[in-house]
Amino acid sequence: MHKFNRLHILWVTAAISLLGVSSFVPATADVFISHPPVLDPAFIGRELAVPTHLQNGREFEITLPELVRHGEQLFTARWTNQEGQGRAFGKGNDGKLTDPLSPLTFPRNMNRFSGPAAGSCIGCHIQPRVGGGDTLGNVFVLANRFDFATFDRNDTVITRGTLDETGRPATLQTISDARKSTGMFGSGYIEMLARQITTDLQALAAACAPGSECSLSSKGIDFGTLIHRADGTWDTTRVLGLPAPSLRTTGTDAPSLVIQPFFQSGAVISLREFSNNSFTRLLGVQSEERFGTDVDQDEDGFANELTIADMTAVSVFQATLPAPGRVIPRNPKVRAAIKQGERLFDTIGCASCHVPSLPLTDEGWVFSEPSPFNPPGTLRVSDGVASLEVDLTRDDLPQPRLHARNGVVTVPAYTDLKLHDITTGKPSCDWHPELIKDGLCDGDVEPLNQNRPTGSPEFFAGNSKFLTRKLWGIANQHSFGHHGLYTTMREAVLAHHGEAEQSGNAFRKLADAEQNAVIEFLKSLQILPADTPCLVVDENYRCTSF
Repeated sequence: MHKFNRLHILWVTAAISLLGVSSFVPATADVFISHPPVLDPAFIGRELAVPTHLQNGREFEITLPELVRHGEQLFTARWTNQEGQGRAFGKGNDGKLTDPLSPLTFPRNMNRFSGPAAGSCIGCHIQPRVGGGDTLGNVFVLANRFDFATFDRNDTVITRGTLDETGRPATLQTISDARKSTGMFGSGYIEMLARQITTDLQALAAACAPGSECSLSSKGIDFGTLIHRADGTWDTTRVLGLPAPSLRTTGTDAPSLVIQPFFQSGAVISLREFSNNSFTRLLGVQSEERFGTDVDQDEDGFANELTIADMTAVSVFQATLPAPGRVIPRNPKVRAAIKQGERLFDTIGCASCHVPSLPLTDEGWVFSEPSPFNPPGTLRVSDGVASLEVDLTRDDLPQPRLHARNGVVTVPAYTDLKLHDITTGKPSCDWHPELIKDGLCDGDVEPLNQNRPTGSPEFFAGNSKFLTRKLWGIANQHSFGHHGLYTTMREAVLAHHGEAEQSGNAFRKLADAEQNAVIEFLKSLQILPADTPCLVVDENYRCTSF
């Protein structure tokens, strides 16, 4: 760990600020208070996490390490209301409060359910270090459509504090989809895999003539069949593993078939969209690209709280986070168990969804920002902006990294980036708690469907489809399951039903020693300490072969 004294921090802050870059934050789990340029008396006494923002255009002029450092500062900053943290008159769904007479100002300025829910990205993404996931900082997805969640049965205003869109009183269990925060390590490779798969699927759809049934596949993954009717309309009912928005089609317009690799229900396309959503909805910090230049949409007295260049920096920071690796203890019995468990993982069918690795080809390891598939409200290439490119294999980026071999970067993420229903088919325990004691409901079924229009019957029908968990880095991001309610990986494996029934039963039928071997294999998949020089290490984090 690098150590910085106060004078050093102040000196670096002043130097970098002259470049148009915010104050420096060391790349460690320790978060320092940012200090403004020491020669500017206007900042004396101000409590700012980011006293100087990156000016638009400067993201193309500063060095990549400087850009990543600025993105890390935004990610680790503990924002204050002196720089726009909070949303006095704004909802977390980017709209206005239902009741403007009750603004979200002290003492209503923070609310763990409806938000703002945190003051920093690392309030959730900190396990086992900055950029990882956690359950202590669970996110309550979709509760932010309420002004200020109170659960007060005397409140009769729809979506103000208690009543949902149907007029029913929300409960702690039904107001949101409670989710474990996921880790962002290796996410640049994941986004680029999703882009390449999307490009392949869209090309197959474009070549699918009217009156045809066309198979969809990419990188060895089967996405089912797309039907192009003779009248030019489309039937997506046999397409597999894509979220509802990617299957939407009107008239003769083809479905987008966009892979959405972020959020556990597959609801977000890119790191930039993920960051825009999280800053405004969870932190109450609004970006100018989403709300407009000089627009104070939430009426908190601040506009342009995040510049376009800021959003590029924080997206690049996450994209360049190191790849997870393997921890292989030198004990020969443990090593043998890991090898046996890895073989069994494939034999019993787990690897059919948790695909051990996927290839990035055609220099797909060159991450570009913004994504060409971004939705409205997030910066897009079609907005006429320049594209910033980052080679994710660069040796001067945080280690460890993946590298190209024979024109391919192999990404060992253990996922197929598809949505699967691995629940029992029983009703949601959130909606039917009276069924819990008899085991007649499923605690893995979410009460709300993030991929359906808010307030619609489909929205309240709940969600049982989740992205295949990326298992790289899984072992030291306790706890487990999309909701974070499983304390062990074994519990999460045993909960596999539905589309995973066959492999789940195969695991349940294994002898105890064989089950233990599979768990030992999963325990080897870890996020490694910062700047680990290799992807496979022993229990002392020394490089080893396996």
